[in-house]
Amino acid sequence: MVAAEMVTNVATERTLGVVLFMLTYIKLILTAVFWGGTFIAGRVVAKDMPPFSASFLRFAIASVFLILITWRVEGKLPRIERSLIAPICLLGLTGVFAYNAFFFKGLQSIDAGRAALIIALNPVMISFFSSILFKEELTPIKIIGILMSVTGALTVISRGNPLYLFNGHLGWGELNIFGCVLSWVSFSLIGKTVLGKISPLISICYSSLAGTAALMIPALLEGLWSSLPTYSSITWLGLFYLGFFGTVLGFVWYYEGIKKIGPTKAGLFINVVPLSAVVLAFFILNEPLTLSLLIGAVLVSTGIYLTNIGFGTLSAQGNH
Repeated sequence: MVAAEMVTNVATERTLGVVLFMLTYIKLILTAVFWGGTFIAGRVVAKDMPPFSASFLRFAIASVFLILITWRVEGKLPRIERSLIAPICLLGLTGVFAYNAFFFKGLQSIDAGRAALIIALNPVMISFFSSILFKEELTPIKIIGILMSVTGALTVISRGNPLYLFNGHLGWGELNIFGCVLSWVSFSLIGKTVLGKISPLISICYSSLAGTAALMIPALLEGLWSSLPTYSSITWLGLFYLGFFGTVLGFVWYYEGIKKIGPTKAGLFINVVPLSAVVLAFFILNEPLTLSLLIGAVLVSTGIYLTNIGFGTLSAQGNH
């Protein structure tokens, strides 16, 4: 009887382990889809709301949940060393303030799918600048990945015609989305100096608070309070999606995945983000699936795959 019970317990534990293992992968897939969906929600919100107001409300929502989660995990809101205050404020100014202002401004005039494929350059550019600033190894495979991703992004931007770029057709929408890339690269490189001293959850929580505080004044100057009653339920739904699913839940599930299967395997799911954005934009926003967009998506995703191995965990968050 004892032996039979032991065998049953072992079988139960193995089954539970398999279920938890599969659940981790399901959460990572959903996280990638959530992040892809932020471009669709952002496009909807950007049409109805000015960029700083949208950014402020998105991260006001996200900050509430991040505070609650941090309090639950840490048992309190930890005190931050004085030496970390400036870096955390810089994280808020780059990854929250600047990134989202560029994000919503760009999505006022550029399709969600195109924006997603440009922002998908984030991990590639982080790898490139990390090799310069932090002397991280840039292997031949990563170099190929960088070249493929950049080629894919240029294919999308030029709509398959490189002369398009030289004829002055590069619009403000594309330039603003490139601003997102530069903002997130800065955020991630600054984050490398912070992660060794505090956890990713704490750094995201406090940088979110810092960025939200910085966004308040320009949001008020846009007439935020007087405009609040005029926004549609769809806009508010989009903001909640961006704040909760795209930022908080995506972050929590992604870092759960890192803990359980490691950063390399978890990072591979970043490849799904631009593809899911393009597919969702097609079905929800009726954006066209052009040949140049599909070729660009394949090149960008393949490039991300080649350069993503070995990334730091904070940098992989470049699709929130």
